Amino acid sequence: MEGWRLASDIGGTFTDIAFIAEDGLLSTIKVPSTPQNYAKGVIEGSKALASACDLEVAELTEMAHGCTVATNAILEGKGARVALLTTAGFRDVLELRRIRVPRLYEPLYVKPSPLVARELRLEVRERVGADGSVIVPLIEDDVRKAAELIARSGAEAVAVCFLHSYRFPDHERRAGTLLRRLLPGCFVTLSVDVLPQIREYERTSTTVVNAYVGPPVKRYLESLEADLAVAGCKARISVMQSSGGSISSASVKEMPAQIVECGPAAGVVGAAHLARLMDIRNAITFDMGGTTAKASLIEDGDVIFAEEYEIGASMSTAGAVAGGGGYALKLPVIDISEVGAGGGSIVRLDRARAIKIGPDSAGAAPGPAAYGLGGEEPTVTDANIVLGFLNPRHLAGGTVRIDASLSRAALKRAIASPLGVSLHEAAYGVHGVANATMARAIKAVTTYRGRNPRDFVMFAFGGNGGVHGASIARSLEISRIIVPPAAGVFSAVGLLLAARSVAVVSAFVSLLDELDESAAEQAYVQLRRGAERLLGISGKAKCTRQVEMRYVGQAFELTIDFGVDGLVTEARKDLRARFDAEHARRFGHCFDEHNAVEIVALRLRASDPDHVVPDRLRHALKPSERTSRLVWFGKRHGFMETAVVGRAEITREKQTGPIIVEEYEGTTVVPPDASVFRDEFDNLVLDLQREIA
Repeated sequence: MEGWRLASDIGGTFTDIAFIAEDGLLSTIKVPSTPQNYAKGVIEGSKALASACDLEVAELTEMAHGCTVATNAILEGKGARVALLTTAGFRDVLELRRIRVPRLYEPLYVKPSPLVARELRLEVRERVGADGSVIVPLIEDDVRKAAELIARSGAEAVAVCFLHSYRFPDHERRAGTLLRRLLPGCFVTLSVDVLPQIREYERTSTTVVNAYVGPPVKRYLESLEADLAVAGCKARISVMQSSGGSISSASVKEMPAQIVECGPAAGVVGAAHLARLMDIRNAITFDMGGTTAKASLIEDGDVIFAEEYEIGASMSTAGAVAGGGGYALKLPVIDISEVGAGGGSIVRLDRARAIKIGPDSAGAAPGPAAYGLGGEEPTVTDANIVLGFLNPRHLAGGTVRIDASLSRAALKRAIASPLGVSLHEAAYGVHGVANATMARAIKAVTTYRGRNPRDFVMFAFGGNGGVHGASIARSLEISRIIVPPAAGVFSAVGLLLAARSVAVVSAFVSLLDELDESAAEQAYVQLRRGAERLLGISGKAKCTRQVEMRYVGQAFELTIDFGVDGLVTEARKDLRARFDAEHARRFGHCFDEHNAVEIVALRLRASDPDHVVPDRLRHALKPSERTSRLVWFGKRHGFMETAVVGRAEITREKQTGPIIVEEYEGTTVVPPDASVFRDEFDNLVLDLQREIA
């Protein structure tokens, strides 16, 4: 087959590969991630899948890719050494941050250290007013002196963020030109290219994040391209963005911060595609992998996007309610909440002898204790093996060998014995604490946003989504859970279902009632040109217009879609009405017409209409042998002999739990008080019984 296309998604534990044939047949493979060189796992998995599908790697034309390189650089503190050039007097913007304390009852809480050391936060004499007027011209000699200091410091990257440069970018662009000439080989990033918007802290933080992850992302992509070439593959690489669209690797090298949440975004895109096929308008996506658990929202058939985002906190999330513990990233991003709790998350007791989950993970090496690769600390996976939720002999179709005795020993030593409880009680406690930790992520995109989880269907995927989905759904009173085919590699599937698209933004400050329609139209024309340049197309992009709006005097904005193409009087009234409605839903109230509304930025989402994605997927279901094993479902149910079957054995008729569905890509647990059936799309549909008080 000529011109085939596959997807590769690197996780902290496994690398997932997926391919969709012309007839919609989905083929997948999982291989352990190779942290020493992630490209090695991608190439090994690609070769294995090509061999299984009778394809040639040399004929691969495109690899849709998702990775955690940018995220891990921030979480592990292994990004580039960065210098920051900023307007004189604004050196400590990164230090001052916003007045948010994520831990209200911890008076000694210390915020994360800035990504730029203070000695490398350098001031330049220049000043632009809020109206764009030049108050102090750029002193270029300051830039030259800063470049000399940066060269001596060994910094790999430089971020430039001047006050009000979004209104007058000339100073910043001139400084960037000087730095590139004086510091050849240094990664230089300008705020006017990354985030030309108001909000000095968010703009500075986002630009610094872009510089911090720039060199490692660039090295990684160049290494992947080189290793693919050595393997005889000349495929172009397209990378998923945090906004849910794919873009060329060349564009990612220019602005790497846009892929910080690319893996989780792919899973949400795949779930949204499936929800549209099933005519499901409102859904929660729950993606639990080996290292983290992610949640997002699909509302009225559309993915929800965040106005702001934080990365690097105990819970990466969006919005003003839960924040202050990470690094601000104000780029177009799907509203995803992420916590450091996954199958490989290490379990321990804190000083108060309470069970704690993560955020540190055993990863792919050494992995959970059950892998027998040297891991001695128990993980969530070890607890699930002890309970019987996971196969006690192997995972991933036999490719990962399991020694259940190692799980029992690790859990007994670290949890059960110190607490004086039985091994199964300890394991069930770990399972429950993990569920409570991950439920926080779902609440962050529902209750924290004024949505009731009970009004949504849950899509559970990722390697462990099916194991924990039912328990978490019950705690949130969600009655239906859908586990899609190939759930364990669903983010890789989402990469193949993603449109080739970008999201761009530009500052535009105006009262809604005083809007200059021609100026706004011209701004959208410029945004469209920039988007088409990133997509590599001209004049044919399919575009969606949005505006960031707020009541005058507010310190945050909401993003509202246009109802019509132009900013005519009718459109303004419609925008105001929809802004008021969203504000009321999000925060419980809205103001009357006497409170003016202003626009602070214009957004544009553009996609390539010629990029075609499959309409429907087929997943070959192979009959499996029906077995059973004892499973502990907590004190209420105790040990229960539980049928263990494959997805093919789940029929269109409802079957009552307990049932465990084991597949190559993952496991689904149907608890005793639930039922399951397989729908026309081969999804597993779990319905939970309502508990009687």
